[in-house]
Amino acid sequence: MTLNAENTKPTVVLIHGWGLNHAIWQPVADALATDYQVLALDLPGYGLATNYPDPYSLEAITDQLAKLIPAQSFVLGWSLGGLVATMLALRHPAKVRSLALVASSPCFLQQPDWPGMNAQVMQQFAGSLSANLALTVERFLAIQAMGSSTARQDIKQLKQAVLSLPLPQAQVLAAGLEILATTDLRPELASLSMPLFGCFGRLDSLVPVAMTTMLAELAPRAQISVLAKASHAPFISHQTEFLHWLRQCLQA
Repeated sequence: MTLNAENTKPTVVLIHGWGLNHAIWQPVADALATDYQVLALDLPGYGLATNYPDPYSLEAITDQLAKLIPAQSFVLGWSLGGLVATMLALRHPAKVRSLALVASSPCFLQQPDWPGMNAQVMQQFAGSLSANLALTVERFLAIQAMGSSTARQDIKQLKQAVLSLPLPQAQVLAAGLEILATTDLRPELASLSMPLFGCFGRLDSLVPVAMTTMLAELAPRAQISVLAKASHAPFISHQTEFLHWLRQCLQA
């Protein structure tokens, strides 16, 4: 049997963040399509992935996604997707040739020794989910673009991606917030054997740039880049710089 040329391309897996879906990656996927087999996945319960585990845990959704991912893939996770990508590397290392984190932290919630999201902000999101799902997601999109010089356009693009597919159920979004609030993968980072890359925005209000210095201490071999004018969605606000960074990682 002759292998299809498409199957000989390296696989790049893209995992989105909380409240969104795989459509957010379309410009990135288009830019990479010539040289790579791009797999933009929906987190369980998001977009087209209507089946999801109950209870909804980081381990369970990671194991569900692992079944869709070829061995030796370049796996990139953004925000909540970065936690999933990291857990994939920990639980299914044969699937992950290289790991890339975009605006993602091993511990999203602020700790005495770690910069992160304020617990009160997280609680406000959780509390407002049941009151108005669409408005809560829209508020989150606005925070993601905050600080970017192209914030208005960024929010529009994020919103178009969200609305192109059905919104997740409130219980899935609430479970995702719980994962963001309770997960701490800092101790496990040192055990990762594959190359680790990171791309962060200096203006990010959800993943403070101060975290990158501490991340470098936890994972000394990690190659970390900070985009000076980007916020939480650098692949949208600074697409050219982001794609330059990503291609360098893919060729490393």
